[in-house]
Amino acid sequence: MRRRRIEIPQPRRERARTAARAGMAALLAAAGLSHLTWGRRGYRIVVPDWATRLLRTDKDLIVVASGAVEVLSAAALVIFPADRARVGGFVAAFFVAVFPGNVHQWRTGRSAPGLATDRARLGRLFLQPLLVAWALWATRQRGC
Repeated sequence: MRRRRIEIPQPRRERARTAARAGMAALLAAAGLSHLTWGRRGYRIVVPDWATRLLRTDKDLIVVASGAVEVLSAAALVIFPADRARVGGFVAAFFVAVFPGNVHQWRTGRSAPGLATDRARLGRLFLQPLLVAWALWATRQRGC
């Protein structure tokens, strides 16, 4: 005998996660668009020289690629709700992957769009773990 599934109203926590996913998607879309348009030139400063050697490319391509990943990740958060945990894991891993660029920017003291002071650059380093946690929490499956 097959059990009927009863729909239960979405609890407050799940509504908060839904809002957090929407916010994460909006943040990623805005960041990605800025990497692809007005901020593109300024974000090259964040890319460490070792990254261009490791990836055998130039800083501009790294900035464009990261912008494309951000825009596509934002879309995936919205378009693929059944795969939200995987998408969230990918987004969290992306935030970890770009962290060396944030450290490089802080260590060199160079300004980029939105990060013109040492205080802002240092604060960005502490923001990164929060972004990772946000991505993982917002995309956790129901009941977790």
